[in-house]
Amino acid sequence: MLLFGSRKSKVKTYDNDTQEPVIRASICNGEQVAGFRDKKSGRFEEILYIRKPSDLESFKAEYGIEGEIRKEY
Repeated sequence: MLLFGSRKSKVKTYDNDTQEPVIRASICNGEQVAGFRDKKSGRFEEILYIRKPSDLESFKAEYGIEGEIRKEY
């Protein structure tokens, strides 16, 4: 008996026309946050604090992002 349904991982989406994936990195302490920058307004939406390389890989897999993500300092 399955109580909670299927635990398949779903790929979340973002609007590729209006948003771009970006990593914000601190020059001082090296903290990194993955998220999306609005191409028109420049507003940044934080999604995930990156503590280790596997966090970045899971962010890319969760949103279906391939290749490198641009870093902002």
